[in-house]
Amino acid sequence: MASADATRQTRVPTADHQLINRGKALILDVRDNAEFASGHLPDAKNIPLGELAGRIGELDKFKAKSVIVVCQSGARAATAAGLLAKAGFADVVNLDGGVAAWKGAGMPLVNK
Repeated sequence: MASADATRQTRVPTADHQLINRGKALILDVRDNAEFASGHLPDAKNIPLGELAGRIGELDKFKAKSVIVVCQSGARAATAAGLLAKAGFADVVNLDGGVAAWKGAGMPLVNK
């Protein structure tokens, strides 16, 4: 079983950005619905941090994949990454700096 120590930080852009582009990772956005609607990483799944413990079963099919957790700045994502690691997710990544760093690096956001 994975531990909280199994989580890692990643900076943008990195090899994890390539995982995102190739569809090899789940992007989990743990911001609230309004924040998510204002702009998020392409193909991100939104489960607000406050709902994650009760909805973690929705992510079971991704346990063997990389899960990149993102919030606005990285703090909520770190908490969520710990929850996922404790639930047995194999490769959990906290996107360092969150959506703010992603946007600052000129990476794409969508608001669909």
